[in-house]
Amino acid sequence: MQFTDLKSQYAALKTSIDARIQRVLDHGQYIMGPEVAEMEAALARLTGAKHCIAVASGTEALLIALMALDIRPGDEVITTPFTFAATAEMIVLAGARPVFVDIEPDTCNLDARLIEAAITPRTRAIMPVSLYGQVADMAEINAVAAAHGLAVIEDAAQSFGASYQGGRSCNLSTFGATSFFPSKPLGCYGDGGALFTSDDQLAQACREIRVHGQSGRYHHTRLGVGGRMDTLQCAVVLGKLERFDWEIERRLALGARYAQLIDARGLPLQRLAVRPDRDCVWAQYTVLIDDRARAQQALQAAGIPTAVHYPKPLHHQPAYAVGQDPAACPHSVRAAQRVLSLPMSADLSEADQDRVVAALAAALATASSPA
Repeated sequence: MQFTDLKSQYAALKTSIDARIQRVLDHGQYIMGPEVAEMEAALARLTGAKHCIAVASGTEALLIALMALDIRPGDEVITTPFTFAATAEMIVLAGARPVFVDIEPDTCNLDARLIEAAITPRTRAIMPVSLYGQVADMAEINAVAAAHGLAVIEDAAQSFGASYQGGRSCNLSTFGATSFFPSKPLGCYGDGGALFTSDDQLAQACREIRVHGQSGRYHHTRLGVGGRMDTLQCAVVLGKLERFDWEIERRLALGARYAQLIDARGLPLQRLAVRPDRDCVWAQYTVLIDDRARAQQALQAAGIPTAVHYPKPLHHQPAYAVGQDPAACPHSVRAAQRVLSLPMSADLSEADQDRVVAALAAALATASSPA
């Protein structure tokens, strides 16, 4: 069994993906070819955002957003410590300081109620992460941001396609930033990402920043990066868009089925809560388990692949721990000790899902027995 079944996805889309790749090989415009603008237009329509700017990765998307907002040394950006390192990494690379706020213990998303107390005169932006595929409390976060004149960047690397209060992830704040890493809900076959905004000036800034700050050939109006998304990768995304709506429906159904199977067995674990005003596209189907190491070992012995997203919060990571209180953000610390991600992709069969849950039940029984 594969943790993320990309082979079955490719088999289903092979004709379209191969044809789109061949088209790029035929026209030879490997950098900023027509597929880039085509993908940007398609994704802007999907999210409802006015602008989509394709970039080299989800990580690059975060950096370009911070640069477009003119985040500078001495500034602060509020974010969560329970996320992949790229979130804080880009804040630091922009010269700013990440200010970590704890998560909600039932969703593992940033706790919007704690943001106000973390704001200082140096705060310039808030960067919530829509973890595991569920959008954070964006209405509450946007309200706090508006009251203090702050920008909001949704790190939506795991939530592309998710819905929230009638809107879509990536079109809920100043910026939405997503990733097309192969295992994401919408992935390419390498690195890729996109920024979304409905602000014309910020969109123009992002387009210039991604090509070394150029507003025209060899005319550099601002500091930039080499942040373009390859035409070939855009072609892959366009091919995958043909059944993306089905894949989102399938992820929602599989997530609900995991919950039903787990609850029917009364398994001693914590499922993540999904708020009633949103859904979760389950980039990872993650549960919280007390004796994770023993359960994971038993699952591995049963041939069930698992992963941990993420084993150590960022304020405990050497690169970001300087000046941080290790006792802070206790919910993030506790989640890092307990989270376990199970196989999930749109092509996961119900038979394999049954096998995962049966093995999980056996693993938890093993984990709870005396050593």
